[in-house]
Formats: sequence, C-alpha cells, structure tokens
Amino acid sequence: MSPQLVWFRNDLRLVDHAALCAAAAAGPVVALFVLDDETPGAWRMGAAQRWWLHHSLADLGQRIAERGGRLILRRGRAGPIVRALAAELGADVHAIVHHEPWAAVQEAEAGDVRRHHGATLAPPANVLSGTGGRYRIFTPWWKKLLEQMPPPRPLPEPALRWADVSALPSDDLAQWRLRPTKPDWSTGFGEWQPGEAGALARLTAFARIAARYDDTRNLPSVEGSSRLSPHLALGEVSPATAWHAIADAVGENTAEPWLRELGWRDFSANIIDQFPDHGDAPNRDAFNRFPFLDDPAGLNAWQHGQTGYPIVDAGMRQLWASGWMHNRVRMITASFLVKHQLIDWRHGERWFWDTLLDADYGNNAQGWQWVMGSGVDSSPFNRIFAPVGQSEKFDAATYIRRWVPELAKLPDGLIHAPWEAGVALIRAGVKLGRDYPAPIVDHNQARARALAAWGQVKAGE
Repeated sequence: MSPQLVWFRNDLRLVDHAALCAAAAAGPVVALFVLDDETPGAWRMGAAQRWWLHHSLADLGQRIAERGGRLILRRGRAGPIVRALAAELGADVHAIVHHEPWAAVQEAEAGDVRRHHGATLAPPANVLSGTGGRYRIFTPWWKKLLEQMPPPRPLPEPALRWADVSALPSDDLAQWRLRPTKPDWSTGFGEWQPGEAGALARLTAFARIAARYDDTRNLPSVEGSSRLSPHLALGEVSPATAWHAIADAVGENTAEPWLRELGWRDFSANIIDQFPDHGDAPNRDAFNRFPFLDDPAGLNAWQHGQTGYPIVDAGMRQLWASGWMHNRVRMITASFLVKHQLIDWRHGERWFWDTLLDADYGNNAQGWQWVMGSGVDSSPFNRIFAPVGQSEKFDAATYIRRWVPELAKLPDGLIHAPWEAGVALIRAGVKLGRDYPAPIVDHNQARARALAAWGQVKAGE
C-alpha cells in the first residue's frame, strides 16, 4: 500500500479528523505541517497566534510520537512543498478543506489532494436556498443550516500505522521562533492550555456552565464564555465535537444560544467562500468613499487602552495581556474605533489579527464589517454604541477594576465615566490626564461627527 500523507493545517487534532481517518484506512500514514508565510495572498499568522501555534504543534508532535509516528515540519510555500514530498514518497495526499482564500491556492499548487470536510459544521456550499443560491444574511442561513443539524457524531481517533519517515528532514520547531523573547510579552498567556488535550478539557469545563450561557454571555465581569475560540481557530477541537458535547450536556434547546454562536463561525466561512477579499474590501461600495481620519496617535491610544473610556481601555488591555477579549467588549471597542474615532476598520482588523489568540480570517473580517456596517449582513452604521451606556448595561465594573486598576477605588456607579465622578475622583486619588487619560473624544460630538460623515457618503450614492 502506498503511503498516505496527511497535510495538517488549522486542524491540529487526532479526534474527528476525517483526513486522518481516511488516510489510516488506506495505508501507512505520514503527518506533515507546513508553516506557510509565502503563498500569494496569505495573511501571515499574527504574533499572538504564532505563540499558540508553537505549543499546539509541540502537543500534536508529542501525541503522534506517543503513537509511534513523527510529525514532519517544513517551512515555506505549502503547495510546492506538499507536492514534492508526495512525489518523493509516492504518497496520496489528504487534507481538511479550509475556506480562507489562500487555502484554495495552496491546494491547487499541491496537486492531487483528497479533500475532506471537518473545519465547519457543514460545507458552506451545501447550505443553499430553495432556489439553489448562497445565503448572505445570517438568520435565513441559520434556519437552513439547522435543517442539516446536528452534525454527524465525531469520528474517533483512528488506529494508525505509520510510514517510516526517519530519514526525512524535518525542521526544529524551536528554530521557527514562534514565541516572543525580547521582550516576552506572552507572560499573560499562561492561563491557556494549547493543544488537543487542552481543548477537550476546556470543552468539558464549559459544559458544566453552559446552561447559564444565555444569561451571562454579555457580562464581561462574569466567567460565562466558553473560551473555546483559540482551540477552534487552530482546529484542536472540531465544531462537530463542540456541538455534540454541549448539546449532550444541557440539551439542544438550552444549548441553542451557544450553538448559534458556533454557527457564526460557519456563516463567516460561508461569506469568505463567496467574497474572498472580505478582509480587505467592504462589501458595500459606498464605504470605499468613507472619510476616515488619518490619526496615528488616536490609533495608538486605542490599541494600548488609553482612550479615557474605561470599558474600551479594559478591553484593549485584556487583549494585549491575555490574547483574548470578551465578545461584547470586542463589539464595543471596534465600534469606538470606527465610529467615535473615524479610523479605518482595517487598522482595527489587523490589530486584532496580530493580538488575538483566536484570530480567524472569516470571523475577524465579518466582525469588523458588521460593526462598520459595510458587510453583506451587518449592523447599520448609525447604530453607534454609547460606551458608557454599554458599560453600565452589562455591569462591567468588576471587569474595569481588573484591567484599569487606576480606577479601582471608584464606586460602581461612577467607574464607567470617571470624568463625571467629581469629588469621588479626588477621594480615589485619581487625576485625569495624569493617572488616567481624559476622554479622547466627547461621545455626543463624536456621534454627530460620525453621522455627518455617513451622511456625506450617502449623499454621494
């Protein structure tokens, strides 16, 4: 039997891996991962996620070694590397299908690749309207997807026979230097456990609180999120495995709010499958004329949590320190950048890409275009989050105290808008502009400016 080359990409797992199962059934297996920063159009993996990738590959390599195999590591343009190795071994190539635009380029350059489903709940091209068209709006798409749910039960890890690859060269993972050193800004990432075992442990932990998800998911001060997103982003757990684990734990009806959020991953894949440049170009042409401001100082203040709006600054500091941000706060911070500061959404998208452990091309682009109002299914531009109102509504005082300790002594009712705290600010020993920034913009003035800018764009249509 000929060797079967399993080309791992963002599917770094052994359980519910259709490509691995098909390869194991056909012959001795060769496991390969290629770090690809060279395929045309590919977005270079961000710095935070490269840290995660190092640990995830170390975990996968160890799990394969414990089973008698060896994970081959190569670096370069993935397609030609896969093609050359397959030719050298006389191997068939198996891979999970991914939907980033550069994934298709990689596969085309790799030659004859046996493509297997597993990155989404259902193949995007299989969720079609009654007339056979593709969906662009989430709600009807979700209803149609549910007709195909639940997904098939996860495939167990297969029994594996390994091809002898002891003579093949493989890169040293440490030499890839995926982890930061000078300085090491990843010290706050220690709360995470990258790898398949960590993913399954995180899934088990979330299953215990999933029944409360709908009540707590919008509260940044409460541990109500699944925190599975980094594991899903690198495929350490499949969406089907996640679906069944939570549905089995609490029942599909109770699990529906979280399953719906899991569905947004698939919807984002559906969108980038139709609009490959979704990460760079607005779907609505009017936004190509939007009068964004060139404001490097304002962008820097936003990036480093120095806007003077505590909920925004807490979110951006959480992101920098931990590589993750609460989903409600992601919307608030993104809206603030594009609507209060009038800074191009692509600057924010790229910052999230570089600093999020769960960076995902489709999710990231869809989220930013949703906030901007420029996507195919997005919030209207004139929906402008009031950061103070959002902070008060979702009871973010404890969250702010953790990430903006300068304001920790302010009472709950005043911590959301310290410029209105008066004597309480003095008692807390805080002077705006010295200990904590004054607001970078006035909310009402910024809202009026944003609506005026949008009015100019609309007038030109």
